[in-house]
Amino acid sequence: MSNPEVLFDYIGHLPECPTWDAKTQTLLWTDILEHEIHRFCPESKAHTVLNFDEEVGCFALREKGGFIAAMRTGIFLTDDSGKIEKQVCENPNNPFVARFNDGGVDQDGRFYAGTYWGPRTFNGAMLMRIDASLTPKVVQCDILGANGLAFSPDKKWMYTTDTPNHVMYRTPLLADGELGMREVFKTFPQGNGRPDGAAVDVEGCYWTALFDGHRIARISPEGEILEEYPLPVRCPTMVCFGGHDMKTLFITTTRENMEQEELEERPLSGAIFTMRTNVAGMVKPTFLENE
Repeated sequence: MSNPEVLFDYIGHLPECPTWDAKTQTLLWTDILEHEIHRFCPESKAHTVLNFDEEVGCFALREKGGFIAAMRTGIFLTDDSGKIEKQVCENPNNPFVARFNDGGVDQDGRFYAGTYWGPRTFNGAMLMRIDASLTPKVVQCDILGANGLAFSPDKKWMYTTDTPNHVMYRTPLLADGELGMREVFKTFPQGNGRPDGAAVDVEGCYWTALFDGHRIARISPEGEILEEYPLPVRCPTMVCFGGHDMKTLFITTTRENMEQEELEERPLSGAIFTMRTNVAGMVKPTFLENE
């Protein structure tokens, strides 16, 4: 196991949703506050940026090509260049106070996206799902900031986190494809980092970025912290696996709302880090649509 290293010479504002494209062997991510989706090829060092009119909270690759992207006002289908082809649905929250945040695709090819309740006055955010027929459905509520979406390799559990509330949940995946009753999986004490974006490895362990915690952690299916890896920044935002053997971990970080003093002390805030792991990660599925 290696120590985290900077991927390349890049500093973002709020990088999130790192996604490995196995077909092109490239890493993609969104910079939410800059309205961008980035693509970087570790082999050639080529770096391209797609620009959007609003924040892209999360996205996934489509099996047909292009993206399904959850933006502030709704969820959209785009082509490879980011050009919008169709609006799938509107934001179920008030977009003036709640934008889309974390999301991803389950093993059956359905896209999930959660919102972040900006006022933080109560748990007003939601998690919604888009199926192959492009039918939207709100599947969970009582959330302050939706994050940490990942699925166990045995297809038994959906994991999520509520970052502002310091809690990690798991929800049973039922045989008919619906969700069971959400339950608390693990809580984190104040001042020790908050669970943010995540990924799952082939052994079923959950890797989480600990926002405000200066580190990432690997957590067993029983909720035990097995490994922790420090970072030279305070706020990692999400992790994903990639590389030819799926044993490279990519870690996004942020510099949102940081004072100049902290940026001078931790100038790599907003960089993307990478490290080799001893266990492979799960390949992120692509979003499947009916013809």
